[in-house]
Amino acid sequence: MSNLMYNKMWHQTQEALNSLLDKESQKMTEPQRNKVLVFQMLATFYIKYVQIFRNMENVYDQIVHPQKRMLIRKVLDGVMGRILELKNEMVELELTEFHYFDDILQDLKLAPQQLDVPIPRYFLKERLEVIEGREKNLARILNECGLDLPKTKYTVKSLAFEEAIKLIQIAERARQGRLRAMFMRQIFLQECRAKEIKLLGHKLADTSLAALQIQKVWRGFHQSKKTVKEREDEMVFLGMKPPPLFNEVSAAIVQSEHVTHLRNEVQLKHEQNYQEALVNIKEELRLMEGQDIKEHLQDQIRQWFIECRNLTGTFPDYPNEEEGGSAIIFSNKTPEQVIEDILASQEEEEKLKKKKKKEEKKENKPKKNKKEKERKGSTKERATKEEDEEWKMSPSLFLQLMEEGNSLYQDMWLNKDESWNFPQDYDPEMIKEEKRKELELEIRVQVDELMRQELKNLKLAVNREKELPARRKKGKKGKGKKGKKKGKRGKKDKDLTADRTIDSLYKELVEKGLLIQSLKVNLSDYIGEYSYLGTTLRQVAVEPMPSLLDVKQLITLYGILPLGSPEVHEKAPLVKSLLLAGPPGVGKKMLVHAICTETGATLFNLSSSNIAGKYPGKTGLQMMLHLVFKVARQFQPSVVWIQDTEKTFYKRVPQAERQNEPKRLKKHLPKLLKLLKPDDRILIVGTTHRPFDAELQSFCRVYQKIILVPRPDYASRYVLWKQIILRNGGVLTNALNISCLSKVTDGFTQGQIVKVIKEVLTDRRIRQQPHKPLTAVEFITMMTSMNPVYKEEEESFKNWYAKTPLGKKRILSLTIGGNKDKEKDKGKKKGKKGKKKK
Repeated sequence: MSNLMYNKMWHQTQEALNSLLDKESQKMTEPQRNKVLVFQMLATFYIKYVQIFRNMENVYDQIVHPQKRMLIRKVLDGVMGRILELKNEMVELELTEFHYFDDILQDLKLAPQQLDVPIPRYFLKERLEVIEGREKNLARILNECGLDLPKTKYTVKSLAFEEAIKLIQIAERARQGRLRAMFMRQIFLQECRAKEIKLLGHKLADTSLAALQIQKVWRGFHQSKKTVKEREDEMVFLGMKPPPLFNEVSAAIVQSEHVTHLRNEVQLKHEQNYQEALVNIKEELRLMEGQDIKEHLQDQIRQWFIECRNLTGTFPDYPNEEEGGSAIIFSNKTPEQVIEDILASQEEEEKLKKKKKKEEKKENKPKKNKKEKERKGSTKERATKEEDEEWKMSPSLFLQLMEEGNSLYQDMWLNKDESWNFPQDYDPEMIKEEKRKELELEIRVQVDELMRQELKNLKLAVNREKELPARRKKGKKGKGKKGKKKGKRGKKDKDLTADRTIDSLYKELVEKGLLIQSLKVNLSDYIGEYSYLGTTLRQVAVEPMPSLLDVKQLITLYGILPLGSPEVHEKAPLVKSLLLAGPPGVGKKMLVHAICTETGATLFNLSSSNIAGKYPGKTGLQMMLHLVFKVARQFQPSVVWIQDTEKTFYKRVPQAERQNEPKRLKKHLPKLLKLLKPDDRILIVGTTHRPFDAELQSFCRVYQKIILVPRPDYASRYVLWKQIILRNGGVLTNALNISCLSKVTDGFTQGQIVKVIKEVLTDRRIRQQPHKPLTAVEFITMMTSMNPVYKEEEESFKNWYAKTPLGKKRILSLTIGGNKDKEKDKGKKKGKKGKKKK
């Protein structure tokens, strides 16, 4: 795609965003009571924002104009944050983490694949140097400590001379035996042919019969090959089978990858030119226009002195630097308006004083009786219940950001003529406008100092007035108070390692094994399929198990997007902790490493087995947590992983594990979560395959979001078998029935399937594929020794989730909704009976 195509895409997405913002502002004002309609409204907004996000992310990644990219980035972060806000609204409305949009997708004529929330590429691209530097540093420390990842090396066994001769003899005798058997077979076949010739000697003389026989065999073989090919072509035409060269990389894809690489280079070049221009243009403006701006400001302020003296009879007080200097006076205001503002502020101060006095008098009055309070409380509760019936959307922090970006686009870029800027480099006129304002502010500070002295001289010369230092005193008092507050904060948050550098702390954590190297796993490697029956099952009051792609979406929304963008993390609904619960082998560990890979996050391991025997005692534990979270804040985004987190919250600690003290972190984790602020891009992720062993209350108090990771369903298993076989060098043929494989392996996890495929597809087996294609039996025989996840175990996870706070609310809402429907049905039946009697 050319620059024009991406510009066109940007204009189209901005138009779509503009219309969506208008619709949302209309719907926000309308009161809603029906929860079904509310959810449909939220879901349609969510889906449309996802489409805009997908396009905007693509545009931001490919467009090369540096000033356009700044605006697109602002809008992109706004859309990202709004998606997270809408997701939060849907969770609060439906009281479940998983939502299904089958009916809405049909109305909007969209495929389920278009619901995928993309991971912005700038998360890694713009921090590539920092991430690479950290990885090199970590690899160096691990290498120095001898803790680097073990490299697979082929071990060569040393043999004795006699044993080596024996092996050679065995191999040679086997070779001679195979040759002898081949010769004997040839001799046997020759003898058989000689006997046939003797028996059928006169018949073989007729060559026409022989030719007929050959023709029959050849025609039969040729026709069978032809029918097989026709059947395959028909399946490809119907879309039930991919074309023969489907999996091969086409020349067009290679060319597009090359173009994107070149585009990225142009992006970097244009960005460097833009940054240099910011400095150079400012210096040029300072030389060319700096003196004129200074003189203009001085004349303006002198005029203000004279006008104020003519109006009030005295010279005005000059504003301090803290108040903003002369910039406050000349913010599109006349001297008369300035005087009116001063008078109005004085009146407001007097009113505030009167209000404070009234409040003090009320506090001194005797308190009312408890009965009166209870009555008022009951009336208030009724009022709140009536208000709750009407649904209201919580205020958004991202709508304003998007509207600002949209208005900037309409003012600056919508009708801008760019015929002169074909290479899409920076616009110098726009930089001049920005830098003029900056330069004016800098010069204004210098002018203010000069004019303050000039005002003093004028007052002394004309009015013989002396400047009262009242305002300065007030400023000093305020400063003193602020200083005291800072001192108090310092006492609360003591730095236990103030005398040490961050690099030394980082090295210590690596040596102790608390800061580990994350595996290079992308979220796209977590393979699964959509749940196409989610809406229909919920309509029949059956709660479906989430699909693997639903889990993948939640990881993107709760883990990757907030960690990747500081702006989104600060303003979006804050998710500090995340729990992944599911049977072993479903990919919980993989998802943790995927979060780190996609965001370039630093990974800390605070599992009970990993911290056992490290930093003993209460002071040691405090020091460990202080080190971990200090380094995590410095090297954010960071992920703190607690594997087998149920051990930290054991109901009863097993005898074998008591020495390791698995419950060391139990009391400290809630306190640490409270200390995490929106600025801290730190996510605590727990993984567990036995959540029932933990105390539910303390467990749910720590983990804000709980995600059930299920075993794969039929659709996910089908995709999984197909893709993992291809990735490991396998070839899919008609001899391999993948549908049969995915049906037979019901209950088996992704980990087990991947393990079986790797065991079957050895180097020797891959080489044999051309003459011996893969069959389903080979994989099934390997799986007989493995234990699947039975339905009873899956039900136990569902029952446990139903006891969590969100699970309880969901069940309550369903039971209340069911009772209301029954009452309505009863009312209708009674009404019908009454009519019949009449």
